Amino acid sequence: MDQTLLAALARAAGLEKALAEFPDDVAAAAAQALDNAGAVKVPTDPLAEPWPPMRPGVGL
Repeated sequence: MDQTLLAALARAAGLEKALAEFPDDVAAAAAQALDNAGAVKVPTDPLAEPWPPMRPGVGL
């Protein structure tokens, strides 16, 4: 992965300190996230929730 792209992604995620301390781990996590980005299904209805509302008593 391009180091410029990695630095930009880390900065956007607020991971500058992690990138400085653990660059290999951040690079591995970014590569894994980019490789699996296509597997995430975006809801067609913007109001649809991917899981039930997290309120007491709902769905119990």
